[in-house]
Amino acid sequence: MHPPLAAGLSFKPAHIDDALCCTSPGLWFEVHPENYMADGGPRLAMLEALADRHPLSLHGVSLSLAAAAPPDPGHLRRLRRLVDRVEPALVSEHLAWSAWGGRYLPDLLPVPRTQEALACVAANVLRSQDALGRRISIENPAHYLVLDGHDWSETDFLAELVRRTGCGLLLDVNNVHVSAYNIGVDALAYLEAFPLHAVTEIHLAGHGVDEDFPANLLVDSHGAPVDDSVWDLYRHVLSRGGPRPTLIERDGNLPSFGVLLQECAMAGELLDVEGRAA
Repeated sequence: MHPPLAAGLSFKPAHIDDALCCTSPGLWFEVHPENYMADGGPRLAMLEALADRHPLSLHGVSLSLAAAAPPDPGHLRRLRRLVDRVEPALVSEHLAWSAWGGRYLPDLLPVPRTQEALACVAANVLRSQDALGRRISIENPAHYLVLDGHDWSETDFLAELVRRTGCGLLLDVNNVHVSAYNIGVDALAYLEAFPLHAVTEIHLAGHGVDEDFPANLLVDSHGAPVDDSVWDLYRHVLSRGGPRPTLIERDGNLPSFGVLLQECAMAGELLDVEGRAA
């Protein structure tokens, strides 16, 4: 039995030895399940070894829950096998689509928050939860341009999705900061309206700047340390909603395991403070 989740890290195979040896209290690791949905081989064996030492979270990127079509049944079967095999503490996906009419795109694309879209996303979440035999959590997206035609605010859309499906939410604080900058929304007002009662996991990450745009554009790159502005928003979230399992998400410009563990410790200290205050 693993201890309760505190602060965790995105797992990268280059860090396997360090990860297996690490004894930080409450440490957990998150992986993209698509990299491990095989029947065997060294990569799956590595993940099973990690699962024996630390709790895992599976963070999917390809269920395409906001598409008009249901999630691929074969993909769900393979994902269920992995869930049964490593017994993750958490399973999550994105409020986005990446497949349409048999075509697959290497991105997490936005959806207009209409009544029709809500019904479709809710049906796809329910199908996924039924197939996996467990609750999943849905991540708020990062935005790069303003879309028109919404019937719901994003926070109300997510709250209604929770009400209809019983799903949880994954609050990506860096996505909130990136979106606020790019499309001119108030990050604190967004967080005040966010249904924190449904949050099962929080993501913290760094971002990049695309200087080809006239006013620059923040990009959710996961290739830098967590920005001070994101840490400030995270403190606000904890003060309102209390401690939640928190991940330091890093996918590019990968530093040493020790450097990542320092950021993880920063999140852990804030979780401890809020936990003692609760």
